Amino acid sequence: MNDTTAAPATSLIPDGVAAITTIHFVLLAIVALAAIAIIVVGMRLKHRRKQAARRVEENAQEAGLSVRQPDHKPISEASLTEPKAHPTPTPAPTPAPVPAPAAPPPSPAPTPAPVETPVMPTPAAPEEPVIADEPLNDEPVVAAAPMTASPAAEAAPAPTESPAEPARPEDQPITLLKGLGPKLTQKLAEHGITTVGDMAALSESQAQALDAQLGAFSGRMARDRWLEQARLLAAGDRAGFEAVFGRL
Repeated sequence: MNDTTAAPATSLIPDGVAAITTIHFVLLAIVALAAIAIIVVGMRLKHRRKQAARRVEENAQEAGLSVRQPDHKPISEASLTEPKAHPTPTPAPTPAPVPAPAAPPPSPAPTPAPVETPVMPTPAAPEEPVIADEPLNDEPVVAAAPMTASPAAEAAPAPTESPAEPARPEDQPITLLKGLGPKLTQKLAEHGITTVGDMAALSESQAQALDAQLGAFSGRMARDRWLEQARLLAAGDRAGFEAVFGRL
């Protein structure tokens, strides 16, 4: 019985458990050393910042400048590690529903005033003229002439005078010729040509001489065939003229 109880305590712990425990202790030691190193580094940095701030103040005092103190407090190491608490946003108040304005009651339509029908006055009967008694004459009564003309006489139009036609065909105006405008008519009148008979009486040489005196209109006599037109009209051959040169 005493042989089992006398066995060493280490024989009761498995080998794997001892190794795991050792690893745990080693990790804890590493974490502790890292924390100590971080603290030491932080202290050194803080010391350096203080020294740098002191040097800046000394340099500023030597230069005669004032050093502006920071408005905010220095951030502590604890505040760096602690998570910042975010403020819980307060919900916006729900606006109360605005009641819709009640529609005003419809106003009654104005009643139109009754329109009075004008009473037309009854036309008075015309008074009959009183005929005075006149003495009878022995002379016979002459019938009065009619005051108004008959409708047939009013409807009959007044006779219009027809324009007097020239007695002879050659006395017709020169303006009947085709292609002859007011300026050419004036130029021809300056040379004594005013009727178709005057133009028809020209010979070919006379017509060419006259055409040369027309200035800017030179050549129109042959191109528009004025001699031929004038001779047809002077001969009274209106049908022949209209067959060649068109209606007058």
